[in-house]
Amino acid sequence: MFGRSVLGLSAFLVMTAYSLPSMAASCGSTASPELDWQECNKKNLMLQGSDLQGANLAGTDFSLTDLGGANLKSANAEKATLVRASLAGASAQGANFGKIEAYRSTFAGAAADGASFAGAELQRADFTGAQLTKANFEKAELGRANFDKAVLTGVSFALANLSRADLTGARYEGPISFDRAFMFLTRIEGLDLSAATGLQQAQIDLACGDSSTKLPSGLTVPSNWPCPQEQD
Repeated sequence: MFGRSVLGLSAFLVMTAYSLPSMAASCGSTASPELDWQECNKKNLMLQGSDLQGANLAGTDFSLTDLGGANLKSANAEKATLVRASLAGASAQGANFGKIEAYRSTFAGAAADGASFAGAELQRADFTGAQLTKANFEKAELGRANFDKAVLTGVSFALANLSRADLTGARYEGPISFDRAFMFLTRIEGLDLSAATGLQQAQIDLACGDSSTKLPSGLTVPSNWPCPQEQD
């Protein structure tokens, strides 16, 4: 019995000895495709143009880090921290940004078709000019997020908080899902939402449109439109 215990302990120590250096080396390694930076500290770095395609970035802290123009295609950044980070012009098609914390981050000009932002914290995030075809924002917090000139074809905002988000100037073909989204003072001036799905009159009554906003059949323009412009 004692001998087996010693052998078991020895095996455990050997496994630990091999695994710990490997984990430590991952965080110190240079950016490269498919690397493992899970839960690493990558705050306040200049990583513009880095190739992180397919990388495991789950739980990584990228606060204040510049990832502008980086390749994040198919990367897993679930639960990563991207507070005030820049992903401007990044390639992030098919990336997983589920449950990230990304207050005041910028995805301006990013290509993130098919990316998931489900459950993400994206208050005041900037998606100006981003390519977001079929992106998933289900249950995301998008208060005051800016989608000016963003491509939103096939996007799902189901159950998202779009309070004071600005969708004016967004571009899309086909339906967008607003199923049970919270749209308090959401700016939808000038948008053709006639093919949008999930929209209810109660959502429209809270939102901010104008005479050029087109609504799905059965919904009516509220008497309080247009809303006054708010100071940011």
